[in-house]
Amino acid sequence: MVASWAASPARFREDANSEEDLVVGGYRDRVVIELAQNAADAAVRAGSRGRLRLTLEAGELRAANTGAPLDAAGVESLSTLRASAKRDEAAIGRFGVGFAAVLAVSDEPVIASTTGAVRWSRADALAVVREMPSLEAELTRRGDAVPVLRLPFADVSEAPPAGYETQVRLPLRDLAAEALIRGLLADVDAALLLTMPALESVEIVTDGVTRSITSRLVGDEMVVDGVRWRLRNAAGRLEPDLLLDRGVEERSRQRFEVTWAVPIDESGRPAPLPPTAPKVAHAPTPTDDPVTVPAMLIASFPLEPSRRRIAAGPLRQFLVERAVELYAELVGSLPATVEVSRLVPVGLPAGPLDAELRSGIVARLRELAFLPTRDDDVRLRPSQAALLEVGGAVVTTGLVDVLADVLPSLLPADWARSAPQALAALDVRRIALASVLDELHAVDRPAMWWRELYAALVEAGVSADTLAGLPVPLADGALARSPRGVLMPGAAADLSVFGLRSVDPEAAHPLLLRLGAVEPEPAAILASDAVRSAVERSFDIEDPLPVAVATLGVVAAGSVGDVADHPWLADLALPASDGDLRPAGELLLPDAKLAAVVADDAPFGQVDASYVDRWGAELLKRVGVLDGFAVVREHDVSDDEHDLDLESEYFAYVAGQFDGSEPVLIDEFVAVRDLEFVRVDAWPQALALLAAPDLRSAVVTPAYAVTSTQRRRVLPYTAWWLRANGVVGGRLPSSDPLLGGVYDVVELDLDDEFLAAAGALRDVSDADDGDLVARLADADREVGRAQLRMLYAVASPERPPSRVRAVRGGELAVVDAVDAVVVDQPDLLPLLGNLAVVPASIDDAVRVADALDLALASELADYAVLSDGEPQADHVRHEKLLVADAEGRPTHVRWRYVDDVLHVDAAALAFGLGRGRAWRAADWRSRHLVTELLSNPEQAALLAAECDLD
Repeated sequence: MVASWAASPARFREDANSEEDLVVGGYRDRVVIELAQNAADAAVRAGSRGRLRLTLEAGELRAANTGAPLDAAGVESLSTLRASAKRDEAAIGRFGVGFAAVLAVSDEPVIASTTGAVRWSRADALAVVREMPSLEAELTRRGDAVPVLRLPFADVSEAPPAGYETQVRLPLRDLAAEALIRGLLADVDAALLLTMPALESVEIVTDGVTRSITSRLVGDEMVVDGVRWRLRNAAGRLEPDLLLDRGVEERSRQRFEVTWAVPIDESGRPAPLPPTAPKVAHAPTPTDDPVTVPAMLIASFPLEPSRRRIAAGPLRQFLVERAVELYAELVGSLPATVEVSRLVPVGLPAGPLDAELRSGIVARLRELAFLPTRDDDVRLRPSQAALLEVGGAVVTTGLVDVLADVLPSLLPADWARSAPQALAALDVRRIALASVLDELHAVDRPAMWWRELYAALVEAGVSADTLAGLPVPLADGALARSPRGVLMPGAAADLSVFGLRSVDPEAAHPLLLRLGAVEPEPAAILASDAVRSAVERSFDIEDPLPVAVATLGVVAAGSVGDVADHPWLADLALPASDGDLRPAGELLLPDAKLAAVVADDAPFGQVDASYVDRWGAELLKRVGVLDGFAVVREHDVSDDEHDLDLESEYFAYVAGQFDGSEPVLIDEFVAVRDLEFVRVDAWPQALALLAAPDLRSAVVTPAYAVTSTQRRRVLPYTAWWLRANGVVGGRLPSSDPLLGGVYDVVELDLDDEFLAAAGALRDVSDADDGDLVARLADADREVGRAQLRMLYAVASPERPPSRVRAVRGGELAVVDAVDAVVVDQPDLLPLLGNLAVVPASIDDAVRVADALDLALASELADYAVLSDGEPQADHVRHEKLLVADAEGRPTHVRWRYVDDVLHVDAAALAFGLGRGRAWRAADWRSRHLVTELLSNPEQAALLAAECDLD
């Protein structure tokens, strides 16, 4: 070597550069790995598993190993680049460059073997090179950096420690080198022995503290420090075509090896990789190519010159394909537990090699029968398996175990919960629970199996909506398509007439009650849809009496409510005394209170006496047979579909209380029905019935009607009907005195609140204006003049009256409306001839005339002044004031105000001036005071004082 350097400085430079590339590049942190690899190769050559001891103390690293000792060829290999002596195919090292890693930490490496010792020295190599004049310039340019491993020195007498065949001794260059070695030793773990199975133990001694890692092979497993690893190996010869792009030395190695390793627990289930395990491909030492598949891959991959990256080409592709097949074998060898799902690659690959492995593995696993069934001896391919989906609920073991009896392809519940990503990657079919339940209608299973299913559904928290069509086995052996209406076990009577079927006792489970099954208690039975349907169509079946008997039996069995709670009970067909069938709500008890007040042609029958004898009057009343009035009760009512008299008119009245056209709802609709059938002469008794506690609220309690924006109190239907029909036409004894004489006092022994709600008048505003005006025109009624004026002032009848009560000749009289007038100017009173005057204040004159459709006095004539007078300061004085009356006849009057001129008769000067001036001043109420002052001016002070008393 020295001669070749002296003869060719270029060769020197080439060797120096190559060694430097390895030390500062690919081998800067691989010292421990390379030492272990040499130890493994020595064990392979010796044909036995080897031991390695790594010792760090006093600034020196020593690596002692068993196995074949170092020979001359080995020394030559260590002192050359890419000319390995390990040409036997069993050896791990293949390139003859690994030992260069020691130069990253040491300048004076030594190897002592039982066959001899050899050393290398950077200082000695530099001294040799300095003796070569031809290399002086190159050495200067390189700053005295020389190749170290090209010059071995044999002047060393060392021997390996007892029990070992070889020891490598590395005096460490500095503290940085020592820190690197400490870190590398600390990282040594089970992965080292997994990738180098030729070693059975590694002992690490750091500053006197010993740590050992041991391994033993047991079949297809390796136990490292007590942790079991499942292995899958493949080896064989390579086809020459796969090596065409490899170097000569590598082409001579025509054998390949692939190994997968995964940790397993005591039960043989796969466990996660240790955190320290490098997630890279091993070839067999770690590379820089990431592998995120959850197992350790060791294979004879072709490497780039740096020995850190796997080279592309046909050999790599071949080994990836073998690795994929071997991985599937590894997965198939493991117990079919959910932990195996961890071995299915999910997520994104970390590099090209990782992508090739993952895509190949997933594709192969999709065809591998490794997924579990309830039969331990049967495994499924992913395409055969199914995953249960239950919406927002939990897939429980119990639910899957029960359903697996009819769907053996279902995966266990822990797979559904813990491995959704893995199963998605495998394209495992997902089955919705609702679809499974639909298929259960065709299965035949014992009743106890169904109960187990119900219990599992509850445990899983499946919603009631999903279970609406859940089949139910019945006591008669049939299978109901839904729990709704099915009777739970325990009913005392045969309820088959309702179509109610009983659950098989062995299948009964509380879940069925949540889904619409009926408790055997009478209240639950009565509330069932089946009973309601049977009652409502009891008139449509050939023989309704069994339905009647069964229904009455259920009602009699306990506290089940009555027709108020279940209004449809009134539809129950029952026999009447005449032999016909009628709804219960149209039948009267023999001594019914209602029978005493309704007309003879009212559409009621009398219930068959035998039913009264058998069931009793009270029970029959509970199903709707009438003693008194029936009541309709319903919430949020907006229509007139209750078959009530004048119901559409009532809802029109309610709607009329609101502005706009929005729909109107009555919060709580309570109405007494059949009021139209009461005899006129029987209303006192009927009102007494309505005033009783059970019906009173239907009359006195207001209803509330609402729209989206308004809420108003309205009359309840019953009160509105009584008022609309004038049932109570009088007034209360305590009513407004203005109503006295016009309305008679109600002669009923009922309280004022009830009577007022039913239509008795309390105030003038309660009266109907049309009725009020008609009564005022009734000559038989005594009405005072002031009372008449006040009542006409507020009345607004829909139609004008044909006759009115008015003043004629100073007396009240009833006259035709055409003969009556409303005075709107006080000076016209003596000019109306024979017309009767309806009393009204000047302020109300126009309103009263319009409301009663009467003429105003000012509209009848011009009332011209016929006499001549003498103008005064603010009036014209007539010796005899004559004015044309309504018929044009001259009439002597005391004053007339026309065309803004006040005319006054001389004989009644004070009277005329007092009235005229007050009217002209628009202060008609002051007319008396003004007149008095004109007549008695000396009394002005007294009159002013009297005004203070007004």
